[in-house]
Amino acid sequence: MSIEPIGDRAELQDIEVREFRISPIIRVTLLSLYLALTVPLPFLSAVTGAPISPGVLWVGLAMGAVAVYGALSEKAIANAEGIQVTYPQWVPRGVRKGWMLPWNEVAALKPRTTGQGGLVYYFLSKSGQGYLLPMRVVGFSELVKIVEAKTGIDTRDVRPLAQPWMYFILLGFTLLLLLIDAWTIATAIQLGS
Repeated sequence: MSIEPIGDRAELQDIEVREFRISPIIRVTLLSLYLALTVPLPFLSAVTGAPISPGVLWVGLAMGAVAVYGALSEKAIANAEGIQVTYPQWVPRGVRKGWMLPWNEVAALKPRTTGQGGLVYYFLSKSGQGYLLPMRVVGFSELVKIVEAKTGIDTRDVRPLAQPWMYFILLGFTLLLLLIDAWTIATAIQLGS
């Protein structure tokens, strides 16, 4: 489903369904970082004679890659009734479970500081339960406008957790790490033969 620009507050009240997926730059960066950090391990295990076999490591790395991909497949859906966060059917509910919050149950949008000094926002329901506002989605400002229109909460100060340029820098360092990985793997293969 495509995301079309939305206009004024009256138009926002009549939204049908809007889907917001995690930004592709975030997905590519985090998946690449996972690969950069883990792919050399089976090669190094073979060369060093580590107690964990390369085969076991490959299976573990594949399972981890699927888990990371599943976590990055989050989708936020806003419609006339409420906001929902979902994951694909193949992601086990015990690993990542979504949530649904009707607009009329939203009591507040509360900021919380992360351990790294960033700021995230939680929907606070009338029952006191917190729901993390999806902040890494494409069209975040549009999502925030919908939240304001549907709840009446002032969202002028709500900003994304990280700006795209931060992920471009991380991607640059990840690509550098992948080059070092290539050298490490080539060296490990040479030593092994």
